Amino acid sequence: MVDWANLETEQRNPNSDHIDEVSALDICRIINREDAGVASAVEGALPAVAAAVDLVADSLRAGGRLFYLGAGTSGRLGVLDASECPPTYSTDPSIVQGLIAGGEAAVFGAVEGAEDDARGAVEPLSSRGLDPPDVVVGIAASGVTPFVIGGLQYARERGCSTALLCCSPGAEKGVDVDVAIVVPVGPEVITGSTRMKAGTATKLVLNMVSTGAMVLLGKTFGNLMVDLQPKSAKLRDRSGRILTTLTGLTPCEAAIRLRQSGWDLKLALVMELCNLEPGAARERLLRYSGHLKQALGRHTEHPS
Repeated sequence: MVDWANLETEQRNPNSDHIDEVSALDICRIINREDAGVASAVEGALPAVAAAVDLVADSLRAGGRLFYLGAGTSGRLGVLDASECPPTYSTDPSIVQGLIAGGEAAVFGAVEGAEDDARGAVEPLSSRGLDPPDVVVGIAASGVTPFVIGGLQYARERGCSTALLCCSPGAEKGVDVDVAIVVPVGPEVITGSTRMKAGTATKLVLNMVSTGAMVLLGKTFGNLMVDLQPKSAKLRDRSGRILTTLTGLTPCEAAIRLRQSGWDLKLALVMELCNLEPGAARERLLRYSGHLKQALGRHTEHPS
């Protein structure tokens, strides 16, 4: 039986006791002061976040997939993080998936009660063929959401790696996972409204988990986004600028090289820096599992 009254996410915040008696500017000041502590709370959890990054990178490197599980705001943030991976890192949409209690309809509106179904995540995970080396990351501000806890238990039964992200210290002790990330942001400005500080902390951590894993997999060159999908004018322009930065080509030359590569920036970089035709450049990238710096290897350590 969950003791909701003692969860940190359910406590009243004395700093906002009289928020309904002040001006709009003071309301904003109260919220801003509380938000200011979120980054430091995340900082304290960095060792656990790093462990989750390694866990996810190992899974993806071995051909596995990352599944986020969550309800409400937590679920939507998982869906958001997953949806950003294909355009940013050219991952197949199946590689990082966000599953939310109540299904797709819950992304755009509340599906009341869905989070209380401890078996609710089993069918979507099962239908997707969950098996090692897949990894499941449960997101639950309270740390006790049945949809999330039940899904994590099912993942463990399947032999998959698991992690839990929560904002209620102590709640993680009742969950069997490989990595527990606990970010104690304290009581919310509006009691129990975990879309606020807990939601902000969740976004910060998920940014680190997916970005860190993709960096470890060689999806960037330094801090440059070399595995993007240039499907818009902005991203095509970015691809050209990255190519000129790393090779010294003029913008016109870079545009030609990108067209020759089919707008595959990593391929264009290997073609130019290793003086290879598209087929040979593609083979070289495959040999190094798409890791650009490794593929460039002895040809250049600092292309810029």
